Amino acid sequence: MNAVRYVKKAKKGNKEALLQLILAEKDDYYRLALTYMGNSHDAMDAMEDMIVRLYENIGQLKKEEAFYSWSRTILANSCKALLRKRQKLVPLDDAAMNGKLTEDLALALPSDPYRHSDQQMDIRQMLLHLNEQQQEAIQLKYWHDLDYQTIADMMGVPIGTVKSRIFQGLKKMRELYGGETDG
Repeated sequence: MNAVRYVKKAKKGNKEALLQLILAEKDDYYRLALTYMGNSHDAMDAMEDMIVRLYENIGQLKKEEAFYSWSRTILANSCKALLRKRQKLVPLDDAAMNGKLTEDLALALPSDPYRHSDQQMDIRQMLLHLNEQQQEAIQLKYWHDLDYQTIADMMGVPIGTVKSRIFQGLKKMRELYGGETDG
């Protein structure tokens, strides 16, 4: 798929081109929304909101090659707005305790049962000891494999802040669980 070509078509009002762009990354969008929202129903609501916003604002996108970074930022902002609107923060510890997040994430993760069983549970437990910003940065970096600049754009902070949050979060996790520290 030539994404730039489809973005150009979408900017001219071609709904099918926009749909193809979204479908090409639908699994990544879903996993990202699920990370923020904590359950599949709310994740789908956030994705619907993202699609509407993409359609309404695609004309404002200046660089076609930045479509996916831009759309992920819109999705993250949609998730945050929905959470604020519902006054429903998703404390990962609460979601993990009722098992819903674990179930939803298990469905969203790649289908290697050995990879995301015990190890995933351990990582989720370790994340509970970090502050919200550190959790978000680490999840975006390592669960969604996003680059630092994309994460910075999504979180609305400088790239150095993202790197610091990830570094401090990983350092705290190592300290808590007996791993080696860098100083």
